[in-house]
Amino acid sequence: MNASSDADLVVRARDGDRAALEQLLRRHQDRIHALCRRMVGHPTDAQDVAQEAMISVVRGLPSFDGRSAFTTWLYRITTNACLDELRRRQRRPLVALPDLDREIGAGPSQGGAPDLAEQAADKLDIDAALAALPLEFRAPVVLRDLCRLDYREIATVLDIPPGTVRSRIARGRAALAESLDPGNQKPAARRPSGKT
Repeated sequence: MNASSDADLVVRARDGDRAALEQLLRRHQDRIHALCRRMVGHPTDAQDVAQEAMISVVRGLPSFDGRSAFTTWLYRITTNACLDELRRRQRRPLVALPDLDREIGAGPSQGGAPDLAEQAADKLDIDAALAALPLEFRAPVVLRDLCRLDYREIATVLDIPPGTVRSRIARGRAALAESLDPGNQKPAARRPSGKT
């Protein structure tokens, strides 16, 4: 496999090298799709949005100035495509079917093989919890926890201050934790004190 950097592929693609463009898109297509999948929530819509994002990347490549990392620019375009889709569809609630991709780590069951039923159930729970999050929290949580962007990169992608990113991630994660395990998030006054 060619170990060309993104920067090298961008330069070559902008000079008309179709193979470099295809390699660049293939290198990042799984990440683009995973981001769309978690943001949009519906597998078919996610594929459509991922394709729109990739088309936007191709069209925008000549104007990419390299001031940020290519992946930061790519995530910004993809996130904007997701937000546009959600706004266009007015965030209609859709339940995603499990596709058991790499978004949930495969843990062995007692027999040593991955417990696919448990993974599917977990994935559905996560998808439903993410779909219920307001977009202002969903986008930073997905960019941090799925795409592994740092706070500065997320701030650049979403065009908000880093402090706002931290706050939204904390609030989004708290809402996800409450949604995924409502019994675990008891108010402090109701928690058992250990005294009888």
